[in-house]
Amino acid sequence: MRIKLDENLPASLRDVIAAFGHDVDTVPIEGCQGADDEKVWAAAQQAGRLFVTQDMDFSDLRRFVFGVHSGIVVVRLREPSRITLRERLQTVFGTEDVESWAGCFIIVTDHKVRVRKPRQAAE
Repeated sequence: MRIKLDENLPASLRDVIAAFGHDVDTVPIEGCQGADDEKVWAAAQQAGRLFVTQDMDFSDLRRFVFGVHSGIVVVRLREPSRITLRERLQTVFGTEDVESWAGCFIIVTDHKVRVRKPRQAAE
């Protein structure tokens, strides 16, 4: 899976997620650090990458209609320290079927992973 990490996540998560065989890019590596959400979002979509962020602006399903993009993962932990983010995302990427998340909207909390999948077209 092709993944882009937002700048509000520790850069060290790149190696954690890549260890599971994913192609991981980050907003700072791409040179978009400090750019507005629209530019970051456009870059992630142009590259066909699942976008992982803590920014709640990306949770607006009216603006980011799932099924028409590469996917969004919003991470919402009570205490999002580097250690808790690392541990939680290591668990999530190690146990969940991340490959099936293309086009989905995913919320990762301390204890749950909620996946909203796009509706399938009627056959």
